[in-house]
Amino acid sequence: MQILVIGLNPAVDVEWRVTSVHWDEKNVVLGERRWAGGKSVNVARWLRHLGGSVKLLVPLGGATGAELRRQMRAEKVSVRAVAVGEPTRANVMITQEQGPQLRFNPRGPKLTPAEWRTFFAAAEAEMCRSSLLILSGALCRDARPTIYCDLIRLAHRLKVRVVLDCDGPAFARGVTAKPFLVKPNTFELAQWAGRKLDSEAEIEAAARALSRVTGGWVFVSRDARGGLLVNEAGSRGWRARVPAVRARNTVGAGDALLAGAARQIVADASPEEWLRKGLATATAGVQRRAGELASLKVITGMHRLVLPETIV
Repeated sequence: MQILVIGLNPAVDVEWRVTSVHWDEKNVVLGERRWAGGKSVNVARWLRHLGGSVKLLVPLGGATGAELRRQMRAEKVSVRAVAVGEPTRANVMITQEQGPQLRFNPRGPKLTPAEWRTFFAAAEAEMCRSSLLILSGALCRDARPTIYCDLIRLAHRLKVRVVLDCDGPAFARGVTAKPFLVKPNTFELAQWAGRKLDSEAEIEAAARALSRVTGGWVFVSRDARGGLLVNEAGSRGWRARVPAVRARNTVGAGDALLAGAARQIVADASPEEWLRKGLATATAGVQRRAGELASLKVITGMHRLVLPETIV
C-alpha cells in the first residue's frame, strides 16, 4: 500500500545566487534555481527516490501551484491536488558566495471552509488506500492549530499509522492525538519541553517524556551529531552518530531523514533500521545543493557507516 504524505503549505523554492548582499543598494542576481519545495513535498520526493509508493496530497493554487504540480509530474511523484483560490507560496533563498544565506517564507494561502471540507474528504479517501500517513510541515495561513489532531484522529479510525513532523502549537496539539512516530529536531523538542536541552541526558529525558505523551516512537534529529530513537512503552531506545561530511546545504535534511525512516517502517524493518536509514539519507543529502537528491549509491554507503547503540 502507498504512503500518504499530507502537506498544508507546499511551496516552490527559489534560490537566487549573488556575490554578496548590499543593503539599500541594487543586488545583481547571478543565477536562479526553482524546484518543488516545502517539507511535505521534500518528503514525497525523497520517498519516491528511495523506491517507495507515495501519494502527495496538497492544496494548490495559482501559477506557483501549477508550477509545483508540473515539477512533481516530471519527477514521477503522484499528486492529488485540492484546488484553492489563493496562490501557493514561493519561498526565496538568497545565497551569497560567502556568508550566511537569507531565507524568506511567505505565510501561504488561506483556505475557505468549502476548500477545507474538500481537503478532508480527499484525505479520508487517500487514507483508505494507505498503510502510513505522514503529516509534514507548517500549517497554511490562519489554519487552526488542531488541524493535525483532526487528521490523526481520522487516521486512527481508519487504522492507519501516523508520522508527525511539524513545530510550534501544531506540534504541541498534534502529539496529544498520539501519532505512531514524531520527529522533532533538538530545537523543536526543547520548544515542546519548555526548557533548554544542553546535554545528551536532557535531550534523551525530554524524548522519553514526549514518548510517554504519544505512547509511541520519538525520533530526534541532531544534525551532525546524529540522532536518537526511543519508545517508552517498550523501554526501547537507540542512538547513532553519523560520519563527518562536508555539508553544502542543510535545507531539507530533516525531510530526507524522515523519508528514509518511513521507507523502513513500511518495509517492516527493525527500529534500528529506521534510525540507520533515516540518518544515512539525511547525511547523504546535506552534501548536495538545496533541492537535489543524493544518489542511492551514496545513501547505501552511508547506511553501512551508521551503527546504532542501545540506550537503556
